Amino acid sequence: MVKRQLNVMARQHTHEALESVATAYGLRGKGEAVAFACFVVRALIQRAEYSAEAARLLEDLAVGYHDNRDIHST
Repeated sequence: MVKRQLNVMARQHTHEALESVATAYGLRGKGEAVAFACFVVRALIQRAEYSAEAARLLEDLAVGYHDNRDIHST
């Protein structure tokens, strides 16, 4: 395992959301919340390969993010 520091500029609500995810799922802080979010997205991508409902959810989330990118990103 390689440990690297990931310094990113993010809006305050993103930091707050990461803290909430960490608390809700018993994670060890925002860094682990980012890893968990990646895990969830990878799992959803895999599930979408054989589940139309998962594929639709993933597509809806991607479209929603892109439509509101300025709100969610730096």
